[in-house]
Amino acid sequence: MSSNKNALIRYKTLDKCLKNKYKKYTLEDLIDECSDALFEFEGKESFVSRRTVQLDLQNMRSEKFGYEAPIEVFEKKFYRYSDPEYSIHQISVTENDLKAMNNAIQILKQFKDFSMFKDMNGVIQKLEDSIQSTQQKSIIHLDKNERLKGLEYIDVLYESILNKKVLKICYKSFKAREQNLLTVHPQLLKEYNNRWFLICWHKKAIYNLALDRIVSIETDLETQYIDKDFDADRYFGEVIGATVSESQRGQNVIFTVTSDHAPYIKTKPFHHSQEIISEDEHSTTFKICVQLNFELERMILGMGEFLTVVGPRKLKERIKKSIRLAYENYHEDADL
Repeated sequence: MSSNKNALIRYKTLDKCLKNKYKKYTLEDLIDECSDALFEFEGKESFVSRRTVQLDLQNMRSEKFGYEAPIEVFEKKFYRYSDPEYSIHQISVTENDLKAMNNAIQILKQFKDFSMFKDMNGVIQKLEDSIQSTQQKSIIHLDKNERLKGLEYIDVLYESILNKKVLKICYKSFKAREQNLLTVHPQLLKEYNNRWFLICWHKKAIYNLALDRIVSIETDLETQYIDKDFDADRYFGEVIGATVSESQRGQNVIFTVTSDHAPYIKTKPFHHSQEIISEDEHSTTFKICVQLNFELERMILGMGEFLTVVGPRKLKERIKKSIRLAYENYHEDADL
């Protein structure tokens, strides 16, 4: 049994003893009660030391876990709560605590219409009822699009990752003429720019499947699930967005932003590797280390004339080509 679970059992046992109005407990009694409780849960002999129980009582008295239990010693040897109505399961909540919980509830409520959060609706309502919060309008608004194609698959994908189930997914990418049936081992759900992706193991490689391109999903009960112990932070560490190339390494991308728009990039960096190379009254030059992918190009193009790519040359040429094609879309208008 983990040390954390041991501690919880001891605290629960001590709380039961300290609020017992009909029995007096010495420190030795409390040690015996904790040892018996652990034996009951573990099914084997478990001795709790004097020092451990003394530290537990000290922790319960302190603010460390938010208990601040009113534990007193009376008749110089017996332990009890000075407040007979106190219990660690009935901790008082301050006005600031209520405000903080109410703000958290308002944020949670913004997810209630997503199918993957449908089970949270009752929990949120219980939280509102328990803290007797007033009907407060939302003061935080999160960007979401509940009409995105593919959101209906989040439930089954989430459940398959949680319970380690293999799936057969009928998938049709935008570039493919025909649908493909893929046997996949789901590892992670990824959201980027209001779109959802399934990161999965398929044929000895990690695949990234957009949920809006999934046609159908079935559970594969015959194939044994492969758990890749997927590390999302490492996998997406060198990219912007959700497109990762296993064969590509991060490159130093250098770009210059005009002085009027540089503050936006400083306060909301393109990537965690971002740093400033140089700066003057006209512009700021930044550097990030990332893979060259579609999302990076879209982010750069979104800055329009306010951002200029310095390098690498390959990326610079791609951006130039995109801008040239965009210009040609409007060039005919100039002749009218």
